[in-house]
Amino acid sequence: MRRGEPVADVLIVDGYNFLYSWPDLVRLKEESSFAHARDKLIAELINYQAYWGGRVIVVFDAHRVSGAVEKKEKIGGVEIIYSPEGETADAVIEKLVRTLDTGGRVYVATSDAAEQSMILGGGALRLPVAELKAYIENARREMDREKQKGIQRNSIDGRLREDTLEILQNWRRR
Repeated sequence: MRRGEPVADVLIVDGYNFLYSWPDLVRLKEESSFAHARDKLIAELINYQAYWGGRVIVVFDAHRVSGAVEKKEKIGGVEIIYSPEGETADAVIEKLVRTLDTGGRVYVATSDAAEQSMILGGGALRLPVAELKAYIENARREMDREKQKGIQRNSIDGRLREDTLEILQNWRRR
């Protein structure tokens, strides 16, 4: 995935699959809370979306949560979907791959081999989670370099007021 690709390109992320593949997030889950690790993943995806320029959708599994209904929200431009009880994130992703009308490419980030086969059959491109992690880390380094050079990009911190950024930083450090 290259920077500056058309906005019509979409990245769908298998949220918990990705979270459990990123050691820093697993450690955060164990040291703090599951919700904190999930929020950190979403924050990383928000920044990556700002760098990449495409549309990002992250899907979290709630199929084993009694009484869970499908929930959709948008945070910092990233679309977040929680699957309903009885429906896996994989099923939601497969449905998205079949129904998205983007005019661009659809990437699915997962390390689940069965899911990779299904999404390829649906016309999407598979993106191993290790590769997405490398893209995110590279984007972070590039944004840091640009910040040092004084280049203003369309990142999340470039769109928030200073007092809001301070509140988020304090919240993150807790």
